[in-house]
Amino acid sequence: MSKLAIDGGTPVRSKPMPARGLIGEEEKAAAMKLFDQAIASGNAFGYGGEPEKQYEQDFVDFMGGGFADGVNSGTNAVFAALGALQLDAFSEVIVPPISDPGGVMPLIFNACVPVPADCDPRTYNTSIDQIKAVFTERTRAILVAHIAGDPVDMDPIMEFAKSKNIYVIEDCAQSHGAKYKGKLVGSLGDIAAFSTMFGKHHCTGGQGGVVYTRNEKLHWQGRRFADRGKPFNIENADGNVVAGINCNLNDLSAAIGSAQLKKLPRIVANRRKVGESLKQAFKSFKSVDLGWQTPETESSYWFIKIKFNAEAVKVDKETFCKALEAEGMPVSSHYRHIPCEMPWFKNKATFGNSGFPWNCAEYKGPKNPQIKIDNAIRVTETHFNLHISESFGDQEIADILEAFKKVENAYLK
Repeated sequence: MSKLAIDGGTPVRSKPMPARGLIGEEEKAAAMKLFDQAIASGNAFGYGGEPEKQYEQDFVDFMGGGFADGVNSGTNAVFAALGALQLDAFSEVIVPPISDPGGVMPLIFNACVPVPADCDPRTYNTSIDQIKAVFTERTRAILVAHIAGDPVDMDPIMEFAKSKNIYVIEDCAQSHGAKYKGKLVGSLGDIAAFSTMFGKHHCTGGQGGVVYTRNEKLHWQGRRFADRGKPFNIENADGNVVAGINCNLNDLSAAIGSAQLKKLPRIVANRRKVGESLKQAFKSFKSVDLGWQTPETESSYWFIKIKFNAEAVKVDKETFCKALEAEGMPVSSHYRHIPCEMPWFKNKATFGNSGFPWNCAEYKGPKNPQIKIDNAIRVTETHFNLHISESFGDQEIADILEAFKKVENAYLK
C-alpha cells in the first residue's frame, strides 16, 4: 500500500489542478470593441445600451424564451426578483436553509421576514415536506436555491404554491444550465435570480446577476424596481412609479457576458462529464459516494457534494479530507453556509437596534422564532465538497479517483 502524502509519502498529484481559463480573447475583444467605440465617439459607455440589451437577449435565447434583466450582483438579482412580486411589508418568505447570506439578506431590505425551511436530509437543498412544515397564513412566497448545481424537486413545490396562491423564486446562482425533468432551472418558478460573479458558471466580469422570468408582468415590475422605479413599459407616467434602488448592470459587463454565454453550453457539458464520471466510479467505493440527487435531474456541478460514510473508515471526515488535500485534491471538509446561524440573523443586526422586521409591532409572527435546521446541520456534517472546473480532463478524473482510492485503502476498517 502506498504511503499517504500526509504521512510523508509521494502525493498522487503534485502540480495544481488546471485553472478554469474562464476569461479569454473573446471577452477581451468584446471589451476592447466597447472601448474603441467610446474613444472614437467621445462618449463613455454606460448602462442600458446595445451591449446590455444584447446580453439580455442572449440570456433569453439560452433559456429558451422569456424575459431577462441584467443587474449588478446575484444578491441584487434576488432583491429585484423579490421586489417584482410587490409583497406587502412583513410578508413571510420561506427561504433555503443552506445558501450564501446574500441569498437571504435581500428579504430584510424588501421589508419581508425570512423563514428558513430545513433541508431534505439527503442533500443541501430543501424539499416540499420541509417547506410545508414552516408554512403559515403569513407566507407569501417561497425562495428555493439549487445548491451546487443540483436541482430542487420543484414539481411538488410548484403544485403546493399554486394551491396557496403564492409565488416561487428560484435562486440559480450555482446552477446555470442545470435541468429538472428536461427543463432548465430558472424556468420552473415564477421568477429567478442568477449570479454572474467571476466564480460562477458564466460571468459578467467581477460581479453581476440576472433576473429572469417567463411572466411579462413580473419582468416589468422587476425592471422598474431594479432602476429606481423608472416607468418602463408605462405610458404617460409622471415620474418614477415605485421606490427602488439602482441595481443596473453596465454595458461593459454585458459585453463580457455575451461572450461568456457562447461558452456556457461547453462549460456545463464539461463539468457534467467530470461529475457523472466520478458518480459512476464512486459506486465501487466504500468510504464515499456522491450522495442523493433529485430523480430526473441533470446537475451542472458548481462543485461536487460528496457523502462521507463514517462507518466504513477508522478516521473522521476532517482527517479524511486533510489526507485528500495532501494528495493534491481540492476539497473542503464542510459547507456550513447556514444563514440563520450567522450573527446578523441571530442578533437581528439589521437596522440599528430595531430588530427589524421581527420586533416590529406590525409583524404578527414570533419575535424570536424557533428555527429547526437539524437536517441542514447533519448534512453539512456528513458531506464534504470536491471543487472541479470545466478545464478538468481525463487525467484529472483519473488522479481524483486514484487519490480517493489511496486514502480509502489506508483508512478502511
